[in-house]
Amino acid sequence: MRARRRLSPRPIRRRPGTPSLDSVLAVVRTHHPDADTSLIQHAHDEADVWHAGQTRRSGDPFLTHCLAVAAIVADIGMPPAVICAAVLHDIDDTACPPGRVAEHFGQEIVDLIASVRTAQLSTIPLSALNFDSATRAALQPTCEEAVLAIRLADRLHNMRTIAFVAPTRRYRVARETLDVIAPLARTAGLTEVSRELYDLSSAVLQPTSTAAVTTRTLSMLTLLLPTPTRARWREEWHAELGTLSTRRTRTRFTLRVLLSTPRLSWTLRRPASGERRW
Repeated sequence: MRARRRLSPRPIRRRPGTPSLDSVLAVVRTHHPDADTSLIQHAHDEADVWHAGQTRRSGDPFLTHCLAVAAIVADIGMPPAVICAAVLHDIDDTACPPGRVAEHFGQEIVDLIASVRTAQLSTIPLSALNFDSATRAALQPTCEEAVLAIRLADRLHNMRTIAFVAPTRRYRVARETLDVIAPLARTAGLTEVSRELYDLSSAVLQPTSTAAVTTRTLSMLTLLLPTPTRARWREEWHAELGTLSTRRTRTRFTLRVLLSTPRLSWTLRRPASGERRW
């Protein structure tokens, strides 16, 4: 007999670099100052219940992936309904009863989640996309824009944590990312997302490239940190690296991390020390 799940949210143990619900909501309010964010809060609570006990290959609670995808979608400028779908995009892989999402969030969210899971990205008409930040807040996204935003965010977070994937699958995912997903993001106008996807996939496929060396250096620096914190810091450093557009700024960032990591390691290892952000 299946044990009943608790129907109240539980606090999750956060590591440095993990997006929090509050940080996601703060970004949403930046793009949409008058938006009602209660739908996102409700989606988070629902995902917390149904993903309870599920973990990523990194050992992190699965809810951290839901929040990471939502954070990327929020950065793109999507409104609360799309971010709600981002939080719930994997809920079909849980024991959540059919019809519950429709009952709590509406059929529109159900349809969007279904489209995220089934849509062929190659069939999305790029001419219909508009990710310009100046106009994004004033317009409701099309279904195609919402689907692409969530799919790209999902792939980006998976690429940030690809070190935990088996080598054969890692190379296959990286190749698809480099050949299909990153160019699609670039064509759609999501430059920062595209750049990070290129860097992360190139680091897997071309381990001697400049991007690969920088990425590998950051990964090696995490070995100086306490084991439970390494995955989260690796993810955050790679995310920051993806926002830098020139070799010089990336080199300076890597040097800053290199010089600061010993102190960060000491801070994280102190007994009863609070979590610190980079």
